[in-house]
Amino acid sequence: MSRILVIGGGLLGREVVFASRDLFETYVTYNSNPSAIEGCQSHKMDITRNVDLIKSFAPDYIVLTAAMTNVDRCETDREGAWKVNALGPKMVALAAKEIGSRLIHVSTDYVFDGERGRYREDDPVAPINYYGESKLAGEKFIREICPDSIIARTSVLYGWNPVRPNFVTWAIEELKKGNRINIVTDQYISPTPSSNLADMILNIRDLSGIFHASGSERINRYDFVLKIARNFDLDESLINPISSDQLTWKARRPRDSSLNVSKISRITKPLDVDEGLKTMRNMVI
Repeated sequence: MSRILVIGGGLLGREVVFASRDLFETYVTYNSNPSAIEGCQSHKMDITRNVDLIKSFAPDYIVLTAAMTNVDRCETDREGAWKVNALGPKMVALAAKEIGSRLIHVSTDYVFDGERGRYREDDPVAPINYYGESKLAGEKFIREICPDSIIARTSVLYGWNPVRPNFVTWAIEELKKGNRINIVTDQYISPTPSSNLADMILNIRDLSGIFHASGSERINRYDFVLKIARNFDLDESLINPISSDQLTWKARRPRDSSLNVSKISRITKPLDVDEGLKTMRNMVI
């Protein structure tokens, strides 16, 4: 049985493990939050310090999901962001090259400036915040060291996560509590169910190059939250539309970072918003 190593046991990492453990001898690593998942071996590893564990596992495939994804934190802790999002992937790539593993690296729509949206894989990159800069640097290190690697760019990942909330679970919890929430109408994204992204990653694992692996629908955050409320039978009247200039973010956000998924759609099926939210709703026990 082939071996797969999932680096990062968060929202996406867990879904990749769930999707792969019946097909592969599966390993998962975590940094701060232990990931005890049935059907796989779990180990602690910090990709900014030492990745020797990768060599001891000798996996056929490596899926790198670990990252610093808090956009504002990346802006204020640039050294930390560079270590995790740029130098960490570089270390993983060097280990992958040494042992001949195929590397799949998860990147972001924030490598684009957001001036037009529906970005294709070969469109020029121009990040406007340090999160995007550090993730783009990680992409470049990996492609230089492992030219046959896969870069899977995604957008606004969501799903059930026992450790940390994401945009969708935060909105659900706030609306369940009866709290009013302010949501911007002028930021367009391609929301991506974590389980769908895990399936896409496994379906392209033997290919190489850049793939936009996100949900298939371009939508603004306000309309996205309306759909969340409708799919989970929550009160839409609690959702207040605002513009981005009413918020005080430390880092700039792209106005439209939506991704064109035509390339990956020839291989596997990205879900639209209603399909993704229905899948998530059906997973509630």
